[in-house]
Amino acid sequence: MSEKAHLIYPAGLNLAGRRVVVVGGGAVAQRRLPGLLAAGADVLLIAPHVTPSIEAMAAAGEIRWERRPYRPGDLEHAWYALALTDSPEVNAAVAAEAQQRRVFCVRADQAHLGTARTPATGRHDEITVAVLSGDPRRSAAVRDAVVESLREGTLAAPHHREKRPGVALVGGGPGDPELITVRGRRLLAEADVVVVDRLAPRALLDELPPYVEVVDAAKIPYGRAMAQEEINRIIVERAKAGKFVVRLKGGDSFVFGRGYEEVIACAEAGVPVTVVPGITSAIAVPALAGIPVTHRGIAHEYTVVSGHVDPDSPKSLVDWPALARLRGTLVLLMAVERLGAIAKTLIEHGRDADTPAAVIQDGTLPGERVVRATLGTIAEAAEREGVRPPAVVVIGDVVRLSALGG
Repeated sequence: MSEKAHLIYPAGLNLAGRRVVVVGGGAVAQRRLPGLLAAGADVLLIAPHVTPSIEAMAAAGEIRWERRPYRPGDLEHAWYALALTDSPEVNAAVAAEAQQRRVFCVRADQAHLGTARTPATGRHDEITVAVLSGDPRRSAAVRDAVVESLREGTLAAPHHREKRPGVALVGGGPGDPELITVRGRRLLAEADVVVVDRLAPRALLDELPPYVEVVDAAKIPYGRAMAQEEINRIIVERAKAGKFVVRLKGGDSFVFGRGYEEVIACAEAGVPVTVVPGITSAIAVPALAGIPVTHRGIAHEYTVVSGHVDPDSPKSLVDWPALARLRGTLVLLMAVERLGAIAKTLIEHGRDADTPAAVIQDGTLPGERVVRATLGTIAEAAEREGVRPPAVVVIGDVVRLSALGG
């Protein structure tokens, strides 16, 4: 039976602290190195030239790079080798030395001539999924399908580790349930109690098992609101009762989300808390509407401001005159009700009334709509179009950009 006809025997390698020699510094090596580093391997890379990303790894001390061609003897003390050059002759020489030294070796150019294969790998929680087949594209497709099923919970992956009580403060992103982080979604699937805000991706709640307690802590604008102190009490109380509590919020919990107040409450009560950052709507909503907050030659800065307090209020902590003098992009959150007063203040302190402006309502959601105008007319336009929260306001020349049709 030929070697090609044999099945490949799958095995996991413990490479922590062990030498791995990589020959070749091109795109294939760039893809392989992060996995080797994550495994704790002592990586020696041999190549006359490398990609900028690999050079950065070497400069940071993550790998050792010898800037030269491969030569016999380079695999001394190696546990594992990867021949990843674009030269079949060099790859064959590396594989031959590996065979002589009884070191398993991957060949990038002709996989069947190596003694090891690199599987298509993915991770979910503590599970590593590795797929081997004769077709790399098929392996990657199967890998992606399995990992996605694990993340969505459609493929059961029970574990026997003891679930510890505590609180996870999860930023759910700007609204689209697909924009929550992988870690946030995993912790949500493990929750006993979910305390959820109105702006969190509430579609994810349908995926929760029926035994999960869902507490609606929605702060509905201009209506009923649960006091922050009551939210703090609930998450601490449930955690002390032995529950794993996920506090699910919209955007990022620390961007005008009062998330750190909840961290303090947990710390004072002796409750362990995990912070999972979220994608803030201040950047994501404009981006998905076709408006970048920065762009070369147009804006080298952006400033995110809360508009929930009137500019003339003694409670305001914002230096509006200073903001008016800035040339970059201004992003306003929670500003719909006071948009007229904010625009008037900015203009009075020097911002051009003709500065492009946009209001994006229900960003990332099916009902998203964008109203464009100028700083001088944006409040009137938003009122005429019946814009209601949640909405993100963008002021600056970047609003003129519309490659995505926003």
